[in-house]
Amino acid sequence: MLEKYPKEAKLVIKHYPLPSHRFAEKAAIAALAAHKQGKFWEFHNKLFASQAGLNDAKVQEIAKELGLNLDEFNQDLSDPRLKSLVEREINQARQADIRGVPAIFVNGKLLTKRSPQDFQQAVENELRTKK
Repeated sequence: MLEKYPKEAKLVIKHYPLPSHRFAEKAAIAALAAHKQGKFWEFHNKLFASQAGLNDAKVQEIAKELGLNLDEFNQDLSDPRLKSLVEREINQARQADIRGVPAIFVNGKLLTKRSPQDFQQAVENELRTKK
């Protein structure tokens, strides 16, 4: 949809680390720290690929593998602003009654059917109503 509608559509990522995963909140903060060095998606994808065995050592391994400046990365891991951002997004998800991830919204509306066709239809319906 971003390629098809580059001026009309945008992607917004919100973190909702599930409490059932003991390392999820740290992982969300680590992804934001990687983002500060332009490596959000690469880091995000490696976190998800390793989610069963995530721990501090694995996060450091991913950061090294991606060539991040480790001093900056580790300093950002302790940045209270990143922790605050994740906590704010957790609260937003709870207020929206999100129960699992990923949750997909189109123009503020939660998609219950999430096939590629349903997603495309929802985006195109919203674009039609804006015209």
